[in-house]
Amino acid sequence: MIKNKFWIAYISTFPPRECGIATFTADLTEAFDTLFAPKVDSKIIAMNENEISKYKYTKKVIFQIAQNNKDDYISVAKKINSTKQIRLVHVEHEFGIYGDNHGSNLLSFMKEIKKPVIVTFHTVLPNPTEEMRKIVVEINDYSRLIFVMTKMSKEILMSGYGIPAEKIKIVPHGIHPASYSPSTKAKKILGLENKKVLSTFGLLGPGKGIEYAIEALPDVVKQYPEVTYLIIGATHPVVLRNEGEKYREQLIKKIKDLNLEKNVAFYNEYFEYEELLQFLQATDIYLSLSQNPDQAVSGTLSYALGAGRPVISTSFAQAKEDVTKEVGYLVDFKQPQEITESILKLFKNPDDLEQMSKNAYFRTRNMVWQNVALSYMKEISVIIPDLNEKEKNVPRLKLHHISKMTDKFGMFQFAELTEPNPKFGYTMDDNARALIAVTEFYSKNHNQLSLRLAKIYLKFIEYIYEKEGLHNYVNYDKSFNTTQNTAENLEDSYARGLYALAYVSAAKDVPDELREKAIHLFKKGRQKVSKKIVSPRAVSFYIKALCKWITVENNQSTKEEINNHCEHLIEFYKNNNVSGWQWFEDILTYSNGVIPESLLLAYKINGDQRCFNIAKTTLDFLISHSFKGSVCIPIGQQKWFKKGSERTYFDQQPEEVTSLVQALNTMYKTTKDEQYKGLMINAFNWFLGNNLLGQVVYDQETGGCYDGVQETKINLNQGAESTISYLIARLTI
Repeated sequence: MIKNKFWIAYISTFPPRECGIATFTADLTEAFDTLFAPKVDSKIIAMNENEISKYKYTKKVIFQIAQNNKDDYISVAKKINSTKQIRLVHVEHEFGIYGDNHGSNLLSFMKEIKKPVIVTFHTVLPNPTEEMRKIVVEINDYSRLIFVMTKMSKEILMSGYGIPAEKIKIVPHGIHPASYSPSTKAKKILGLENKKVLSTFGLLGPGKGIEYAIEALPDVVKQYPEVTYLIIGATHPVVLRNEGEKYREQLIKKIKDLNLEKNVAFYNEYFEYEELLQFLQATDIYLSLSQNPDQAVSGTLSYALGAGRPVISTSFAQAKEDVTKEVGYLVDFKQPQEITESILKLFKNPDDLEQMSKNAYFRTRNMVWQNVALSYMKEISVIIPDLNEKEKNVPRLKLHHISKMTDKFGMFQFAELTEPNPKFGYTMDDNARALIAVTEFYSKNHNQLSLRLAKIYLKFIEYIYEKEGLHNYVNYDKSFNTTQNTAENLEDSYARGLYALAYVSAAKDVPDELREKAIHLFKKGRQKVSKKIVSPRAVSFYIKALCKWITVENNQSTKEEINNHCEHLIEFYKNNNVSGWQWFEDILTYSNGVIPESLLLAYKINGDQRCFNIAKTTLDFLISHSFKGSVCIPIGQQKWFKKGSERTYFDQQPEEVTSLVQALNTMYKTTKDEQYKGLMINAFNWFLGNNLLGQVVYDQETGGCYDGVQETKINLNQGAESTISYLIARLTI
C-alpha cells in the first residue's frame, strides 16, 4: 500500500472519444504513470459533448463534465477541492471542447477550483476575437503555469495576450519511442512493395488540404507511376455529424476526375498507434497540408517526424519551426504545384531522402513521451516540490536488445541505433560485463535466455584465455585485432574478465557445468596475469574478483593477495592526495567508482580501517564532482577531469554511472547510511532522465541503453557497453 499517493487530475477529452486532444492526454498520462505511478498517479476529468453521449471509460476517469453544462464544471471543481489526493489540476485547452462561446464554460471551473492549476494551450491564435482573447487572459489569471508547444506560441501569448515570459513554459508535443526503420519492411507487411509511398493521417475534415495533394499527383505519377498516396483516418466525428462524408466524397470525385484511382488509397478507420506506426514506417514522404496558418501544433506532424519521415508541409505555425531544410520542405497554402515540385525533388535524390529521414528521427528524440513527461514534472515540481520527491519507477528487466546484440560467438561491440554492427567485432570487456549481468539475472529469476547467453559469454572468454598473450579485441571472423590489442593497455580487460569468472564461480544458482568451467578459467587466468595487473582500475577489478573468489576458495594466500593489492591502491592514494583532490590519480576518467568500491569490499574481508577510510574519503570526493544538487553529472569522457583544470560535463557514458551506482550501493550496505542509498537512486535515475539534458537514456521499448549524454543531444546508438552497464545498474538497485 502506497502512503501519501498524489494525483494529478487532467481535464480533457479522453479515449475512446475520437479526438486529437484525447489521444494526447492518453499518451501523456501513460508516460507519467510509466515513470511515477503509483506514487504519483494520473486521473482524468473527461469532457463529453453532452449529457446523453457517454463513453465506456477506464477507471482512470474519476469525473465527467458535459461541455455545455455549467453546473457540471462547478460540481466537479468542488469534488476536486475535497479530494485530498489531487494535488494539481492540468487543463488541456482547446476552444472547441469546453462548450459554446469559445469554451467560456471552463471559466466557471477555474473560478471555483482551489487546487493549483496548470494549462496547456493546444491552440494559440495570433489574431483572436476580443472574446477569445479575454477568455485566454482570464484562464491565465487563474493558472500557476502556462504550457505551449512552440516558441511562436510563447511569443504570441507574450505580445498578444500580455502573459509574462517567465510564466510560459515550452514543452513539445510528444511522440512514441519507436525504433528507426527504413520503409522496406513495413511496405512488405502492408503489401506496398516496390511502391513510392506518400501519406497523410488524422481525423478527416475540410482544412486538411488533402485536395491539394491529390491535385499535385498527376505530374508525379507521370514520372513515377508506382506512387501511392495513403489517406489514413476516419472522418472527424463532429464533421461526420454535421456534414456527413461530404469532404471525403469530394476527394473521391477529384481522384476519379484525375484518373488517380490506382494511386490513392483511403483507410477510413481510427487506428491505434501501433497500426498507425506501421503506415508511417511504410511512408517515404509525409504530407502535412493544414490550411490553417495559425495552427499552433499538429500531433500528426510530430508523429511523422518522430517516425523518421521527411515531411512536405504547408507553412503553418508549428511547421515553420520544425520543418527545416534538414527534414523536409515548406510549401505555400493552396499551391499544388509546389507540392509536386517538392515530391519530385526528393524522389530524384534518394540520398537526400534517406538523410532527411535520419535527421527527422534524430532531431525528435527529445520529444519522446517520457521526455515530455519529465519536462512537465520538472516545472510542476517548482509549484509542488514534494511531487518530485517521489522516486521514479524502476523499469521492468528486459533482455531483448542484449540478445539481439549477441550471436553464437559473443556480444558485438557496437550498434547503429538499435541494429548490431558486426564490422567492429567483439571485446573481452563487453562479454565479461555481459557474463556478470546475465549471471545475476539468472540468479534472480532462473530465466532460460539469460542462461543461454551466459554460456555464450563464458565460451567467448574461454576462447581468449586459450590463446597466448593478452587480448581484448576480436574481429568478426574470430581473428584477433592485433593493432588494437598491441596499442592499448589490456590490464583492465583481463582484470574485468577475471572478475566475471569469479562472479560465476561464486554464483550459487547457476548450473554446475557453468560454475566449474568458470572456476577452471579463473585459476588459469589468475596464474597468467595476476602479476601484470598494476594500474588502479585493473587492480580494483582484480580485488573485486578476489573478494568473490574467497567465497569459493577461502585460503590465506587469497587474503594476502587482496591485502597486497590494497596496499598498491593505498600507495596510489598517498601519492596523489592533496588538499582539494582526494583521489588515486591526478585525473578522474572512467569507471571511477570501482576503485573506492574495491577497498570497501576488501575492508569487509580484512577489516583494515585504512581501506574503509580511504574508500569513504575518495567516494565522497567523487560524489562531490558527480552531482549538481540531486542531478547526476557523471565525469564525461570528452576530456575527463584533470587535477587543476576545469572539468568538462560531456560525453557522459553509462559505464561511469554504473560504477557510481555500485560504489554507492556497497557503501550503503557497509554503513547503512541512508544518504548513500539516496545518492544511489539519484545516480540510477540518470538513465531515466535525471541528467543535464533531462532526457531518458534507457529505451524501455528495446531494453537497450543509449551510448551517452552529449552537450545538446543523446547519442542514440545502443551499444554493448551501454546496454550492459544499464542492466548491471538496474540489477544493483
